[in-house]
Amino acid sequence: MSEPSVQWQEAGEQHSARWYSHSGMAAPARIRVVDDSLKADAAYRLACEGTALLWRGDYHNARQLLQAMARRIGRKPPKPTSTPAEAFHLHRQAQAQRARTLAMLLVPLEADYRIPLRRAPEVGAACAALYGPQGVAGLISLRELQGLIGAYEWQKQGVEVPALAARIHPQHGVFSPLRGEYVDLVAQAPLPSLELAFDIGTGSGVLAAMLAKRGVRRIVGTDQDPRALACAADNLARLGYADQVSLEMADLFPNGRAPLIVCNPPWVPARPSSPLEYAVYDPDSRMLLGFLNGLAAHLSEGGEGWLIISDLAEHLGLRSRDFLLQAIATAGLQVIDRHDIRPRHPKAGDPSDPLFAARAAEITSLWRLGRRG
Repeated sequence: MSEPSVQWQEAGEQHSARWYSHSGMAAPARIRVVDDSLKADAAYRLACEGTALLWRGDYHNARQLLQAMARRIGRKPPKPTSTPAEAFHLHRQAQAQRARTLAMLLVPLEADYRIPLRRAPEVGAACAALYGPQGVAGLISLRELQGLIGAYEWQKQGVEVPALAARIHPQHGVFSPLRGEYVDLVAQAPLPSLELAFDIGTGSGVLAAMLAKRGVRRIVGTDQDPRALACAADNLARLGYADQVSLEMADLFPNGRAPLIVCNPPWVPARPSSPLEYAVYDPDSRMLLGFLNGLAAHLSEGGEGWLIISDLAEHLGLRSRDFLLQAIATAGLQVIDRHDIRPRHPKAGDPSDPLFAARAAEITSLWRLGRRG
């Protein structure tokens, strides 16, 4: 399959190059070549109108321009809402519009991932980690490039996970365990067996590592994303658990049964707007229901399924507690016990956040489930 491309006119000539966008943003249809003489108000207006701006000036000035455009977006007061669900949907719309507007500032990339602008940083290693060692000349959104650079730094430095007493190194596009409370739940719940566990949707491998640390002798981690499996393999090797954990590409369950099956699905039943959001949003609760409906058939006699999920969706009016309980019962399961923990992330205590009321009430739970009857 051919790589996406982008076209524009510059100095009276037609140009074409690769369009770099791991977020899935479509290549802009209109591009204007600009430089340091462009004012922030004009840049913001053009971006809102759907015109992308190909920067040919100083790189640091481009960063400052992007910040100035973001400030102009922040001047718009939020619309009044009547329900938490309405607040959530308006918040997502605003986020999407903000992302589209700020993504309109573009910078060029050479085939060796060099940015041919004054005072541009070295981004070759970060680009190669995502796009591969051999690139082609192209254009990329400055905002997406900044996210790519930040993700590469997280990958290099790792995220401290206190329950593991170690660092997890998330790769770009793989959910980062910055919110460690769900790991704490897995670290503390009583294990039904030390023989075997399945980790469904392993992601970075953090929960598989936690089970290995607790002494589970064999763990099978599954994921349908090749990048997640590569990330998990790297983390488990770093931590010395590669011999305990095997990884398989699968949509949910591997073959066979296990006395413990763990799943931490995306917590919010909404449609992702980009590939990077699939770790957060679970459209129509597909993964949640898939896990519950397949759990009984994969549990050993007397085994437990651990569903780790936040009730944020309930406080947002997107999914009710009755829906979850009915889904558990319909799947032929029963609740053995539930362990709760309150989030510690900064937004839970930030009254300026549009979803503060829901975040302040949020509880993350580990539901211990068994086969009914």
